[in-house]
Amino acid sequence: MSGARSARRLFAARARRLPGPVPLGAVVAQAEELEVRLAGRTVLAEAELTVRAGEVLALVGPNGAGKSTLLAALAADLPAESGTVRLDGRPVAAWTPGELALRRAVLPQTATLSFPFTVEEVVRMGRAPWAGTPAEDEDEAAVAAAMERTEVAEFAARPFSALSGGERARVALARVLAQRTALLLLDEPTAALDLRHQELVLRVCRERAAAGDAVVVVLHDLSLAAAYADRAALLHGGRIAAEGAPSEVFDAAPLSRVYRQPVEVIRHPRTGEPIVLPLRDRSADGPRPEKGSDS
Repeated sequence: MSGARSARRLFAARARRLPGPVPLGAVVAQAEELEVRLAGRTVLAEAELTVRAGEVLALVGPNGAGKSTLLAALAADLPAESGTVRLDGRPVAAWTPGELALRRAVLPQTATLSFPFTVEEVVRMGRAPWAGTPAEDEDEAAVAAAMERTEVAEFAARPFSALSGGERARVALARVLAQRTALLLLDEPTAALDLRHQELVLRVCRERAAAGDAVVVVLHDLSLAAAYADRAALLHGGRIAAEGAPSEVFDAAPLSRVYRQPVEVIRHPRTGEPIVLPLRDRSADGPRPEKGSDS
């Protein structure tokens, strides 16, 4: 029995409350005074965040700031020490796993599988939550569209384990897209990708937001976040240090302080989007070769 079929039977075995339509601008997920502790240490404190339908929200900040922890808490994959996470208007604990899977799709940082599933089988796993519902009729179209949009259809029959890191990342994104939920939670979806596919993934995020979905994405590239996100939340030391439009959040002074690296923020000459660049001290590099030198 394939993994996709096994997952479908698991979800089909239980009654689930199906999601209704989500109006543009409606609150899809919300964190209120959220605190998360791991191994006895507070890794997220007093987090307040609202996620709305029709927007891309970027979570940015240095390593260890709490970005992935906040994303996992929104997904109900990590329990809160205190505070509340609401999804579709209810505390996440009030939803069964099957009901959660109908309302949010999660892309983790790494995608690993222990069995030799093909690319198509992996993408089809995203349809498992809809087994036994009227939306089951959309399975074939959803899988085909997701693979086409992430440019993985050409190797649909290849084993997932035989793919490169970047190819696996796109297949994992295709699974999330095939799930067709109102909330997409993506943890560093561009980390293993080349320039072309980084842009493709962020364009997909914008397309899903334009279609009415809410997209929360963890990004390290601040210029990418500025180009594609409607809002950004800057995390530092387990807290949200700033939140708002990228043009407001991406200011040189707070970014330099949070990242402990001097930066400058310039405006793109055509679009006006913020571009974040590190300030580099070239005086310590030593003399440079003169033009025309063979060295």
